This record gives sequence, C-alpha cells and structure tokens, in this order.
Amino acid sequence: MTTTTSDEYSVIGKRPIRHDGVDKVTGKALYGADMNLPGMLYGKMLRSPHAHARIKSIDVSKALSHPGIKAVVTSDDLVPLPDKNAEVGEDLYANMKYVRDRILASDKALFKGHPIAAVAASSLHEAEELLSLIEVEYEILEPVTDVEAAIEKDAPVLHDSIASFSLGENNFESSNIASHDQYELGDIDKGFSEADHTLTLEREFRTKTVHQGYIEPQNGTAWWRADGFVTVWCSSQGHFGIRDATATVLGLPVSKVNVVPMEIGGGFGGKLPCYLEPVAALLSKKCGSPVKMFMTRTEVIEATGPTCGSYVKAKIGITNKGKITAAKAELYFEAGAFPGSPVGGATACMLSPYNIENLKLDGYDVVDNKPKTTAYRAPGAPLGALAIETILDELAEIIGMDPIELRLLNAAQEGTRRADGVVNNKIGMIETAEAVRTHPHYISEKGESGNKLRGRGVALGFWRNNTGPASCVAVVTPAGTVNLTEGSVDIGGSRTAIAQQLAEVLNIPVEDVNPQIGDTDSIGYTSVTGGSGVAFKSGWAAYEAAQHIKNQLIERAAVVWDTDEDQIDYSDGFATHKSDPELKLSFKEIAAASNATGGPIVGSAGVNPGGVGGSYSAMIVDVDVDPETGKTDVVRCTAFTDAGKAIHPDYVEGQIQGGSVQGIGWALNEEYFMSEDGRVLNASLLDYRMPTSLDLPMIDPVVIEVPNPGHPFGVRGVGESPLVPPLAAVANAIHDAIGVRMSELPMSPNVILNALNNKKNS
Repeated sequence: MTTTTSDEYSVIGKRPIRHDGVDKVTGKALYGADMNLPGMLYGKMLRSPHAHARIKSIDVSKALSHPGIKAVVTSDDLVPLPDKNAEVGEDLYANMKYVRDRILASDKALFKGHPIAAVAASSLHEAEELLSLIEVEYEILEPVTDVEAAIEKDAPVLHDSIASFSLGENNFESSNIASHDQYELGDIDKGFSEADHTLTLEREFRTKTVHQGYIEPQNGTAWWRADGFVTVWCSSQGHFGIRDATATVLGLPVSKVNVVPMEIGGGFGGKLPCYLEPVAALLSKKCGSPVKMFMTRTEVIEATGPTCGSYVKAKIGITNKGKITAAKAELYFEAGAFPGSPVGGATACMLSPYNIENLKLDGYDVVDNKPKTTAYRAPGAPLGALAIETILDELAEIIGMDPIELRLLNAAQEGTRRADGVVNNKIGMIETAEAVRTHPHYISEKGESGNKLRGRGVALGFWRNNTGPASCVAVVTPAGTVNLTEGSVDIGGSRTAIAQQLAEVLNIPVEDVNPQIGDTDSIGYTSVTGGSGVAFKSGWAAYEAAQHIKNQLIERAAVVWDTDEDQIDYSDGFATHKSDPELKLSFKEIAAASNATGGPIVGSAGVNPGGVGGSYSAMIVDVDVDPETGKTDVVRCTAFTDAGKAIHPDYVEGQIQGGSVQGIGWALNEEYFMSEDGRVLNASLLDYRMPTSLDLPMIDPVVIEVPNPGHPFGVRGVGESPLVPPLAAVANAIHDAIGVRMSELPMSPNVILNALNNKKNS
C-alpha cells in the first residue's frame, strides 16, 4: 500500500481492528435472512412473466380457499396514493403512485419480474408452489428495453399520464422522456469558435444496464402486532427510508413502524429502495404471524434496481496548446419502469475536474421496460466521465501532449464554478493529477506482453459527495467506556470510523467505544448510507456528541474540586485544574464518579451539516489484449482518491480497491442481455459476469489528503469517487494497445474483435 497520512491525531488516521469484525468472521453476525421468530411464516412474490402488460384482472379465490395459504395480498391492499409528487418520509419526494406500484403493480406490469401479488405459507417451498393458484389475466403490450428505442416518436408508451419536466426549450416527441435537466455556463457557440481548427471532437457512447452485484439478496421480516404497531427486520442502506416508504404505502404514521437494521451484505446504492418489507407486513397483518421474505438471485437481477444503460453524445473543443474552450453533451439515461435515472449525477460531475468557461449539458430521464434503476456508487458519474475522459485522451494524442499535462492545464481549483453552479472551496484536483504524473506506475515502461498487445490508460473523475441529517447518542459507563448508538447503517467499517471521531475528541482509546446501529425507535432520523456521506455526517454527529460529553466532564471535575468550570481544562484524556496543574482526573476516574457528581453522563447530537467537499479520483491501468480472442486482461492498476482525511486508512484503501474492481468489471464484462420480449437472459451470477480475484492484479490504492475545510477533521468521503475513472481509463488503455477508440460498453472480447477486424478492413 502507498498510503501515508499525517500523524497529528491520536486516534484518527490509525488502523484499529473493526468492532464488528469478530462476529462477522466467526459467523455470529445476524443478517436480514437470519431472522427467526416464533410462529414465523414465509412469504413469496408472484411476478409478472411479461415485460409490458396491462393487468386486466387478478383472481385470488383459489388461493384463498387452499388450506396451505395463510394470507394473500395484491395492490388493492395498499392504500390508494395519488399520481403526483409528494413527500415520502422526512427527506424524499416522489410520485406517490409510482412508489406504490413499484411495491405491487396495480394497472400495468412494467418489467419482467414486476411484483403482482404475494402469499404466505408455512414453508418457503410451499409458498412458491401455491403461487400458481393466483390467476392473472394480462393484455400483453410491446416492450421497449433500449434507451434509444424508448425515445423514438412511435415507441411503446409506459405511462399514459407521465408529465415531462424540462429545463430549457424542448418539445418532447417521446412520452417516455420523464424529465430534462440543463446546465449552461458562458457562451457555448463562442467557446467552440475559439477552438483551433480540427481540434473540436464529437463522439457518441453507448453503455448497457449493469447490476451492483452485492452478495446478499434483498430480504424483509415483518410482524404486525395486535396493537397496530409493525416491526420490520431487514438489510438496507437506510432503515429510516424503509420505515418511511413502508408507512406511506400502508397508510400508517411513521410512529407505528419500527425498522430494525440487520447487518448488510453489500449494497453499493442498490439497497436504498423498499421492496419486500411492506408486503411482508401486509401478509403478517392478515395471518397474525410474523412473515419472512427474501429474494433469489434471479429475482435480484430481474426485479431490483440496476444502474442504467445510456446513450451519450459529447463534444469538446481545445486550442492547439491544450486549453479547453468549450464542452457540450446530451445524455439519455434509462430510468427503468419509473422515472428517476442517475442522469443528474452525470451532468453535475462529468466536467467538474476542469475549469471550463463555456459549457452546456442536457440530461434526459427516459423510462423503459426494465426494473426501476437505483443508485450505483457515484450514480451516473462513471458514464459521464467515460465520454469526457476518452475525448480528452484523443485530443491529447492529436496535439502530442501528455494526457495528464492536458488535464493539469485545465484543472479545476478553489473558486472554479462547476457545471451545476457550485463554486469550489478547497479541492484536491491538482494534487490528485500531480500524484498521478509523478507516480512510478505512470513514468515506468509498460514492458513486454508476449503475443498480446499491451496498453496503458489514465483517466480522472469526480464525485460531489453528500450530507444529510444524522444522530448519535453516547452513554458513558462507570467503567469508563462509551456505548455509542448511531443511525447510519454500517457498510465498509463506518461504525469504527464514527467511533474514532468520538474517541479523538475525548482522547480515549477507540477500543473503549462500543458502537452500534440503533433502530428507528431508538435514534433520531439519519439519512441513508449513500452518497459517501456517512463518515462526514454521522462522524460530525459523533464529534458533537463527544463535545457534549467533554463539557459534562469539565462540569463534573469542577464539582469534585469545588471550583468554577472556567478553571478546568480537558485535553489528552484528562481534566486539569488550570490554577493547580497537579490536580488531574482521568476520563475513567470522572466516569466512575459520575453518579456521585450529578448522574449519568450522556452526550447526544442531531445534525444536518453543510460544508460537504467533493472528491477527485484517478486511475492508471495497464492491459493486455489478446488479438486472437479479443480478451482483455488487467495486468497493473493504480487508483488514486482524495479522502480529505483518511479516518481509517485501511477502510479508505478498501473503498478505493472495491470501486476500482467494480469499474473494471463494468468496463470489460458486465451487461444485461435482453431478449426481444424484455427478459433478462443472464439472470444469475453464473451468466452475469463479474470479475473475481482471479481476473485482477492487486489494486494499488493511493490516498491523497487535501483536508475539507467544511468538516472538523477534514473528511470528504471516498465510497464513490473511485468508481468514476475506471471505465474511461480501461477504454484509453485498450486504445493504446490496439489503436482503436472504444465507445461501447462493455468492451467484451467480441466487441474488441469487431474493432480489430474493422481496423484491418478499413
């Protein structure tokens, strides 16, 4: 590892063993599907066999008369919700009908696997068999499963009442365009006129649908008690969001729904939405027993949210000295069955590494007959970066400039206005690019590869990072330890990273902090584990809770010494009398005497902090391409990310490596193979090809630290930006190897062979 961090802190920047590590490696940790309750039944979903069909009728009479079926639910059991935008919970707005219909379809099935009804039975296999007793009459409609086909004037229409929202002048020919966002700075025509002759390039890019590939399928266990309160156990990236969505579709106040977060086996954005939980709750209400539901892998791929396929047309102009004068792009992203693609993330981030005075970006949200897309690690940004970073690589080649030099010449810095209007505070773009330029990987020889063609590529990326509401409660025990309850679901070791920030303020060992995730009845509202915001927002809540405790420690020491609080200083884990420095009380001593000096010491905080800082990233990758088969092997990879401050360097490095691997898989192998009638033909991990450890070299992570001035410890967030550069970096490396520019993902062996054959025949 090449990570080096500053040594200015006692706890932050260190690498303690994660608090939940022993339970996870010994198998004691409980995940959602591990729930077992007295009298528990099993639920199973009936799913549409058609990608696009009108639901004419649902007959459950045979199912209700069968003694093995304990309960049946359809969309009629959900509360009626209007076809308009409204608030779903505390920080989410959505079309209410779409929220309801995604849980159980009402009038139309909009993708193969769309939930139609559900049953509960004594065993899982019995529930699966008895689904056949539900009779559904469909009017089969023509599906559309490609973003370019969906925007054609005569394309099949998914939603008769969709209201297209547009920024900028647009007359939509397609009813499948749900919205249009536009970012514009400067004068785009003037900018292109300032580019030197032949140095304006326009290229088109196409990508396929890909899945996040988390190892644990979606699950949910619910118990609707006789008193009208519902408890849900599930694995998700935000149990408050699950609570709010469940309460909305069931017509309950949130105070009657308690969601208990279980451990989570990966999510990467795909476990933000609610799928099974409300259905399990309805089945439980009808049968009076707790009901557990979980998906098969096929259901996960067919019926949960992947990220989008896309079509992007981008244009960049530069001078012969490498200065970017203008950039323009049109982006069409699949939203799947309901509006809400990640196109906004692409338009906000794709040009953010650079200072471009003249730009225009148009993003289009397009519905088609696939599952509703959800977030996937820096949602949208990798696809935007693919277009920009490959065009910049081509322009650098044309003018004979080193690709990193071109990027440094145009680098964004503090005070640069981004495409989305945000003016940068202190950022690490230049430091990231400089780290690439001077890295041994970048300046080394590529080496020989035998009969294969070796190439090297580089690309940069950006993710804006998110914040949101967060809560922490910290209870000091008489033993001098701290029980810390926080509201962010732990993915990637965030429990420990949050505990480190509390321990840093109190100057106590992080091993003396016992972090846990509270259920929705036990902790204040905390927004989702997503947007690379947990270490930022929940870390800040822990920081404030620790300050609350620190103030109480000073108060208690003042009581012991019968003096004023302003005479007490707390540092290095000790309270000290300013007038008599020999008087000292340790944290543990004050804790032991807490009841005698005023009662339990409890610190708490609820925050919604501003000051979030964006994160820049980069990748250098070497590939070998076999000209006989088209197979591409990654032989060396170095990935860079500005963490602001690495709270726990091991976990930061892990995020960089994980994002890089996913990006390489997205670039080379992963895609949904769709049939003409809208079925996913590779709905298993045998056929959906993700990279394994056998496919990759060790990813060398480089952590850069340009502290974010908007956070007490300089945190930026690192969970997403590492996924932004790999698509373009691999594409640029393949071009370096075979001499052909790649504009279609995945760059699978058949695509590479076609490119090589076209090169031979041209």
